[in-house]
Amino acid sequence: MVGLGAMPGYGIQSMLKEGHKHLSGLEEAVIKNIDACRELSAITRTSLGPNGMNKMVINHLDKLFVTNDAATIVNELEVQHPAAKLLVLAGKVQQEEIGDGANLTISFAGELLEKAEELIRMGLHPSEIIIGYTKAINKTIEILEDLVEKGSENMDVRNKVEVVLRMRSAVASKQFGQEDILCPLIADACMQVCPKNPANFNVDNVRVAKLLGGGLHNSSVVRGMVLKTDAVGSIKRVEKTKITVFAGGVDTSATETKGTVLIHSAEQLENYAKTEEAKVEELIKAVADSGAKVIVSGAAVGDMALHFCERYKLMVLKISSKFELRRLCRTTGAIALLKLSQPNADELGYADSVSVEEIGGARVTVVKNEEGGNTVATVVLRGSTDSILDDIERAVDDGVNTYKSMCRDSRIIPGAAATEIELARRLKEFSLKETGLDQYAIAKFAESFEMVPRTLAENAGLSAMEIISSLYAEHAGGNAKVGIDLEEGACKDVSIMKIWDLYVTKFFALKYSADAACTVLRVDQIIMAKPAGGPRRDAQPGMDED
Repeated sequence: MVGLGAMPGYGIQSMLKEGHKHLSGLEEAVIKNIDACRELSAITRTSLGPNGMNKMVINHLDKLFVTNDAATIVNELEVQHPAAKLLVLAGKVQQEEIGDGANLTISFAGELLEKAEELIRMGLHPSEIIIGYTKAINKTIEILEDLVEKGSENMDVRNKVEVVLRMRSAVASKQFGQEDILCPLIADACMQVCPKNPANFNVDNVRVAKLLGGGLHNSSVVRGMVLKTDAVGSIKRVEKTKITVFAGGVDTSATETKGTVLIHSAEQLENYAKTEEAKVEELIKAVADSGAKVIVSGAAVGDMALHFCERYKLMVLKISSKFELRRLCRTTGAIALLKLSQPNADELGYADSVSVEEIGGARVTVVKNEEGGNTVATVVLRGSTDSILDDIERAVDDGVNTYKSMCRDSRIIPGAAATEIELARRLKEFSLKETGLDQYAIAKFAESFEMVPRTLAENAGLSAMEIISSLYAEHAGGNAKVGIDLEEGACKDVSIMKIWDLYVTKFFALKYSADAACTVLRVDQIIMAKPAGGPRRDAQPGMDED
């Protein structure tokens, strides 16, 4: 018979470990989750659009990030709240899938949840809101199809003007005012490495080399690779050359077994050293005889091997990163050999020129391959500080990812908040045709789209109410392409301003935001198990432990 004092607590306490937390109901679970998501989206929202503010984030390793890129901000914040984490994951997926639009995903999801809280306070049940939101996102996708610019689905991805047109808004949202310098550079780099079937475009083939000094206008594109290392020997330039790559290093190879050599005289010692020397010379001579003029080593370069490389006029490069080594093999068409030996003709790579250049006080090795079938291009970025260069690199990354997206689907829709206002207007009309309670949820979904023009206007220091009302007036008059001109603070036709967004970016951003918001609204209980190192079951409350 168990005594009453030993009986566990009642309800959920009897089932879970001591030290657990259990939150349930609208106030404790749903509203608190919405609050956390709203706080997260408030952080990213002020960074939305070209005039977005930068955030200074210092991560757990004391690394400083100064950026307005939402994906970087939320990654480095290390968000702990489980509901806010859902928004972070939605932003991450958007960044991986499209490479742009993470800010819109997180900010719009936060706005949807804020509107959902208003509906809950009015008395709607979360399940009715979810039904309304689901209907609204399905209708939104239908309307998006209608807004696609006619003829934009047929695009030549090697036409620089078309590429820059589609890339501008993605790059301008990160580096406003610099897009006219950056977009042509990114377009050149992408077009150089674009395969015959554009759908197979690989983002990894466009590299970025960040070199301090100069300004952004000094940036350039190199057909090939830029290695941030100097050549090992005294030979610094070779033209039209064959290249051999050794992943295991250029040095005397040590045997796997240990042996002991007994040397009785000075003559024997001299002969032993000469034998080793002769062996290394034989290997280096074999490489020189194969026609290669450049040796690339993935590990250490021995002094003796270097001496013979100099004698046979071989240029020596050392690349420590195995990923860079692979890229070099891809650029030149070489095959990496495991140990120092004579390479076959099909294992050699080719480069138009390999030269050491000094850029802004840093010595870099440039491997150019302009005539051959080049598969890697490098954008050389110049800037005054590491933080600026890192942020420009993120803009380049967004531009390259946008190119990848347009290779698969090149359709464009009006930018500068023209699409959002048109979606808001049409969804409001759609909500009036619904009869159930979900019409309120659809109306709030439509209202959430106003967040984009409001934020763009506020970030640019304009009056949000005036801008939104004049946008609605223009769109009601049938001008579906009217957006915000942030420089003049007026509403203009986006086809004149040439501000277009990719259809796929907007499609996935809105879809992921709606999914994330509905997932948060579906949660009605939060149960946290006892944390590691919590109170022991046998420890009585209020009693000191030994």
